[in-house]
Amino acid sequence: MFETLLAMDGLTIATFLGAGILLNLTPGADVLFATASGMAGGWRAGIAAAVGIGLGSLAHVALAVVGVSAVIIALPYGYDILRYAGAAYLLVLAWQSWHARPEAAARGRARLWPALRRGFLTNLLNPKVALFIMALLPQFTAPEAGPIWQQMLWLGLIFTATGLIITSGYGALAGLFGGALRTRMRLMNRLSSLIFGGLAARLAFN
Repeated sequence: MFETLLAMDGLTIATFLGAGILLNLTPGADVLFATASGMAGGWRAGIAAAVGIGLGSLAHVALAVVGVSAVIIALPYGYDILRYAGAAYLLVLAWQSWHARPEAAARGRARLWPALRRGFLTNLLNPKVALFIMALLPQFTAPEAGPIWQQMLWLGLIFTATGLIITSGYGALAGLFGGALRTRMRLMNRLSSLIFGGLAARLAFN
C-alpha cells in the first residue's frame, strides 16, 4: 500500500495538501465547534474536540473508500435523516451549555472524553462532510498510480492530519484566550450554546 503513495504524483499531492490547508483555515462547522469547546472547557477540551472531529473525518474517509457513504446518501431520505440527527444532537449540546452551572463546567474541564466524543459524533452525523470527501478525493487520483481506494485513503489521511492540526490550533487558542474570561463562566457557556445552536440551524436548513 505504501507503494501506491510513492507512485502518486508529487505535484498532485502538493496541490491537494495546499487546497486542504486553505479549506481547513477557513472557519467552518468543525472550526466553530472546536472553538466553542475550547471556550467552554479550556484549551485541552478544544484540542480533544478537534481530535474527535478528526476521528469523525477518518470514519467518513473509510466509508467513502468502501462506498458506504454513497449508498447511505443515495437512499431515500438518507441525507435528511443524517443531517436532522446531527442538528438534533447539536441542539442538545446547546441546551446543555446554556443550562450548565458554572461550578459544574469548571469540573468538566478536567474530563476530555466528553469533548472528544462530541466532536466525533458531530462530524459523523454531518452528511456534508461525507459529500465533501466523496467529491474531493477522487479528483486527485489517477488510475496509473495504483488502486483508487488506496489513493483515496492516503489523501483522506493527509486531509485529516492537516485538519487536525489547524482545528486543534483554533480550539486551543479559544481555550487560552477564553481563560481571561473564565471567571465569567456563565457567559462562556452561553456563547458556546449560541454557537452550537447556530451550527444546528445551519445543518438543518442549508
